[in-house]
Amino acid sequence: MGGGGSTRRVTFEADENENITVVKGVRLSDSLIDRMKEPSSPAGRQPRGSAAVDEELKKRIAEELALERARRDSEAQKRRFFGKLLERERISSNEHLTRAILRERAATEEERQKAQLF
Repeated sequence: MGGGGSTRRVTFEADENENITVVKGVRLSDSLIDRMKEPSSPAGRQPRGSAAVDEELKKRIAEELALERARRDSEAQKRRFFGKLLERERISSNEHLTRAILRERAATEEERQKAQLF
């Protein structure tokens, strides 16, 4: 296609679904045809030597996931701790309130008995 004095005609056509472009009149090398036959990865083609890059990426993702899990576990542990702390505080407050009510009842009863004596 890049030749200066080329007289070849190149035509482009679309298939019936217009998903594929058909190019006529272009010569392709065997290596290009072989590369086109290779299955492509879901993320598209990757250059050779990308296995190391993939491994590094997988390693970073695994580290980030581990950090995220540790953060969630830490937050859950804090929630449990504060939940227990609040429960103990509630129980303690109820006990203090119950004692105060009993003291008031005793004082009221004592005053009632004194009033009867007089």
